[in-house]
Amino acid sequence: MRAPRTFFTSESVTEGHPDKICDQVSDAVLDAVLAQDPAGRVACEVATTTGLLFIFGEITTSARIDYEKVARQVVTEIGYTRSDYGLDGRTMAVITSIKEQAPEISAGVSRAYEVRERDTGDPFDAIGAGDQGMMIGFACTETPELMPLPIALAHRLTRRLAEVRKTGQLPYLRPDGKSQVTVEYRAGKPVRVDTVVLSAQHDPDVDPARMRAELIEAVIAEAIPTELMDSQTRCFINPSGSFSVGGPMADAGLTGRKIMVDTYGGMARHGGGAFSGKDPTKVDRSAAYAARYVAKNIVAAGLADRFEIQLSYAIGVARPLAIHIETFGTARVDESVIRALIERHFDLRPAAIIHHLGLNRPIYRQVAAYGHFGRPDLDLPWERLDKVEVLREEAKLSSVVSSR
Repeated sequence: MRAPRTFFTSESVTEGHPDKICDQVSDAVLDAVLAQDPAGRVACEVATTTGLLFIFGEITTSARIDYEKVARQVVTEIGYTRSDYGLDGRTMAVITSIKEQAPEISAGVSRAYEVRERDTGDPFDAIGAGDQGMMIGFACTETPELMPLPIALAHRLTRRLAEVRKTGQLPYLRPDGKSQVTVEYRAGKPVRVDTVVLSAQHDPDVDPARMRAELIEAVIAEAIPTELMDSQTRCFINPSGSFSVGGPMADAGLTGRKIMVDTYGGMARHGGGAFSGKDPTKVDRSAAYAARYVAKNIVAAGLADRFEIQLSYAIGVARPLAIHIETFGTARVDESVIRALIERHFDLRPAAIIHHLGLNRPIYRQVAAYGHFGRPDLDLPWERLDKVEVLREEAKLSSVVSSR
């Protein structure tokens, strides 16, 4: 009997999408602070609309930052350099409203519950979680980077869309754009791409037929492997018609509104917290990175083909309140073994995460577009597989799933 078909869809957006403009400015501000002050506390939000960008939030630092200059540089580098695009990095209005982190939050983060109750002298007990919440990490064997195939393909499309725009290969393109990929699964395995949706902002006078043909050839054919496409694969190019008005002129943007684009494309659960503009004492960010680090090493070690981990925290408390794991029936060892290995080899207190992954560095703007996970183009510490051998050895496994 033939395995039943299921379909799963994920989306991505280009760096010129209004929400992604805001994510990138937020993380550029964070990078600027950390470059001067690795202990800086940053919660930076950005909003944008036609001709205008707001920077606001709570920042406590010894660094001296020209926030307006940072924002203008990011917006210009994205490609918003003309007023008819709705945003020009050189002439846009920039409004800032920055205050320091609330004293009660600062006290709980700077001196964790563990230290306040009974100081053990352990330096990794020093920092408490910057907020309560639950964070999710995920990995699977669908792609070499151990990410779900739909989101991996969606990101490849938007990165390629930006590339052909910036190199001038398709000079009529403008910065805004989106992709969406629907993958067909059989027996839980991806077998083909069913549908591709590509929305690309463009000059108003471009010929639609020419643009469609060139986007299929220069973007879709380059981003999606031919073996995944067949005669039944549908491609929708700007399905609403013209897309000459985009960016902040068409839609307001705000930091943190693309959490599924940033993570696993909806394939895994999500705790709800966004990443951009937050320093690593905020577990919304650091613990989500640590959870991906755990999940990727577990899958790469061959302990499971599909793995999800949830971490939960309380504000001001260093140690996670709970760890939940799910292997979706793919585990090669008992889940109690996997849990014990995680507790033995991964220190999930915020200070330990920051130390082991080197998170108090200016490394964040580069992941503010095209995904925070599964980035073979970047050397990200939470994507490294330095725990694979010890996990395999202690789990007594004889084979390993390669991530390369």
